[in-house]
Amino acid sequence: MSTPDTTGPSGTTGPVGTAGKPGAEPSRQKASAPRRPGQRRIGKILLGLLAWLVGLLFVSPLLWMLLTSLHAETDASTNPPSFFASLTLESYSNFFGGGSGVSPWPALINSAVAAIVSTLIVLVLSTMAAYSLAIRRIQRWSDVLFFLLSTKMLPMVAGLLPIYLVAQAFGILDTWLLLIIIYTAMNMPIAVWMMRSFLAEVPVEVLEAAELDGARLPRVFMQILLPLTAPGLAATALICFIFSWNELLFANVLTSTAASTAPVFLTSFVTSQGLFLSQVCAASLIISVPVLVAGIAAQDKLVQGLSMGAVK
Repeated sequence: MSTPDTTGPSGTTGPVGTAGKPGAEPSRQKASAPRRPGQRRIGKILLGLLAWLVGLLFVSPLLWMLLTSLHAETDASTNPPSFFASLTLESYSNFFGGGSGVSPWPALINSAVAAIVSTLIVLVLSTMAAYSLAIRRIQRWSDVLFFLLSTKMLPMVAGLLPIYLVAQAFGILDTWLLLIIIYTAMNMPIAVWMMRSFLAEVPVEVLEAAELDGARLPRVFMQILLPLTAPGLAATALICFIFSWNELLFANVLTSTAASTAPVFLTSFVTSQGLFLSQVCAASLIISVPVLVAGIAAQDKLVQGLSMGAVK
């Protein structure tokens, strides 16, 4: 009996289906070979070191501010900085009025009231607006979204003089009411866009089933929409709070003493005598504490909210 001829066109021999490619199978096996445990372990270690390096890079300004705030003014102003100078809490004592007698608590309270109240108002209004734009879509809803976005295209300083004149005419300069109105209008566009994207991820079938069961709109909002969009609400609230807490331009021009905010109080450390660097760093860290606490408290909800809709 004669054996079947497996000689390829080029005169080489090999298995049927791989004529002329004697090295095809070994290369395919090599490409699909799993990585060794040692290689995976090294890759994880390198990735972890890279993550720590990036994290330290972002945290380094805060660490620099903390170290500077613990130095005396003479040591903080040296060039190059005195890293190993003696540490002191004098700057923190001066921030709380230990040296000048000026208390920061009124400014902190003003910032907290304006930021919290405006954030709550923005959440209520933006959720209702996003409901009509995402679920019960009104006519020309895309034009509404573009109009809201276009309000952020105007530089803030361009509207400063008209707002000042209107506030002066109504007699609300240097008041909480003025700051709450401005912060609400400032954060409304971004809040509507964010809440609209979150509400668009809610299955319409769930809302229709609730309506068939006889649930009215307030009950649908409280028992269905709000629990489903809780991460989105947390993310929107945190961003609006940060924007309101850190706002300086309007607060610096439209307030003087009664409603002066924490960022305005921070500028008082820059005087004609010079920049009190250690005190500025101490004040900046203390003023940043509420934002850091809010971010840590809402960390899980924030990550969930910012990633909603990212993966189908």
